[in-house]
Parts: sequence; C-alpha cells; structure tokens
Amino acid sequence: MTDRPTVARCECGASAGPLGACVDYYHAVLAEEQGDPGMYRWHAVVVCAYFLQHPSAAHPKYLDGQYRQLQLCLDRGLDALLRVGARQVARNRRGTRPVHDLEPLSAYAPLPPGGPPRHFRATFRDLPVRDGSFVSDGHPAYGRRIEMIAEATLESWRSLQT
Repeated sequence: MTDRPTVARCECGASAGPLGACVDYYHAVLAEEQGDPGMYRWHAVVVCAYFLQHPSAAHPKYLDGQYRQLQLCLDRGLDALLRVGARQVARNRRGTRPVHDLEPLSAYAPLPPGGPPRHFRATFRDLPVRDGSFVSDGHPAYGRRIEMIAEATLESWRSLQT
C-alpha cells in the first residue's frame, strides 16, 4: 500500500495555491495595496473577510463587528462602509479614548454562534495573481473578487444558523 501525500488545508478549508496558504495571499494583498489607493479602498473588506475565514488569527472580540461590516458593505456598498470607517477615525481623533462605535452596524445580524465554518466557496487562495499583481485586470475586477469572498464568508457563517 502506498501512502498518498496529505494535502494541507487552511483553516477555511482551502488548499494551498501558487503563492502558498491563504495567509500568504493575505500578506501579499496587504503589501500590494499599500502602494495602490484603488486597491486599498478594499482594505477593510479584505481584513474582515480574512479574519472571519481564519478566526484563530483574529481577536475574538472584533469578529462580530467584522461580520456586521461585511453585511453593511454588501447591503449598502463599499462607499457606505468607508464612510462608517471615516466617522470612527474622526471620533477617535478628537482626543477621547478610542471606542468602537457599533451604532452604524446595529441594524445587522450578530455573528452566529457555533462557528467557524469549515468551508467557504471563495477564499483568498482563489485570488488570481498575474504578473505579480492582484489587479492586473483592473480595480473593478479586483473589487468584484473581494466582494465574492465577502459574500462567501457571510454565506458560510449564515449557514450555521440553519
């Protein structure tokens, strides 16, 4: 009997891709977005989706807010999420103690118990890299792929409720 090599699986259920595990894709996205304002617009969505797909790498107290932020983004759009983030930054710059204002997210469902899900139909490992870039086919295409990851993240977490 011949032993087959075990395919390493990421916490989200994805196997490694050309860049490695999801964490390698995540770090590559973070590095590239630093020099690309069009890509950086998606930073909050990238962070929220990554940590919800890989909660062992996250601080548990932030997961509910991240879950709600993804809902806000998919419900009202990226600009609405960016406005909420800008409002939070402005509040924290006023010399007061930094506090997370969850009021803009109160209309959205809380993080379902019983997670994390073990599979997502779209993960960071699925992001195509061409010519060393995640945006080689343009920012709109990159944004759609990040939205797909966000949708898949919410979908899998919501499936825990059934």
